[in-house]
Amino acid sequence: MNEKGNTIQRCVFCDFDGTITAEESLEAVFKRFAPDMFSPIKDKMMALEISIREGVRQTLESIPSASYLDILEYVKNIPIRPGFESLLDFLDDQGVPFVIVSGGLRGMIDARLGSLVNRMHKIFAADVDISGEFMHVTSDFEGDMELVAKVDVLNLFNAKQKIVIGDGATDINMAQEGSLVFARDSLAFFLDHMKIPYRQWSDFFDVQTALSKIWQNA
Repeated sequence: MNEKGNTIQRCVFCDFDGTITAEESLEAVFKRFAPDMFSPIKDKMMALEISIREGVRQTLESIPSASYLDILEYVKNIPIRPGFESLLDFLDDQGVPFVIVSGGLRGMIDARLGSLVNRMHKIFAADVDISGEFMHVTSDFEGDMELVAKVDVLNLFNAKQKIVIGDGATDINMAQEGSLVFARDSLAFFLDHMKIPYRQWSDFFDVQTALSKIWQNA
């Protein structure tokens, strides 16, 4: 499928940290590899003194490049939320592309998913340059507030139905653009406050069951 080509019927856009992973993998990395830097930065992000983009960049770029391989090894042990492979099987049967849209690092996604990476239609995330003493973050879709402007990614795809799956505040803009939204945790809280409709989910079996019923009745 050419993202800028013909219109397709459906496409799934899914966050990675705390959505595909059962824990916030990027935050776990920060706490382990940059605890002294991350704690005050997190406070500033929570107080809206700096953007998520600034906070993530500052924290990542405080980590020595020599730690990168250790980070990749560390994230391999972060659990995947149940039902993920089953959902991928279901979407394959339906001919529906699955796209990861993450504000984290592509290398972390690759390390955690392993061979499952080959089943993703596309992965959009930030990259890291480790040629210097400290890691340097780059992103083709960097926005004012996000390392990866998720709405810009969604707009690359000509899909009649855009299904969004997320868990956190960084998924709010993407959720507002979705035709059908699956939300949990803080994303559900914010969407309730904004009076934006969504479907609650616990694991990917819930998503698969809901999509199966919706599409059968379409």
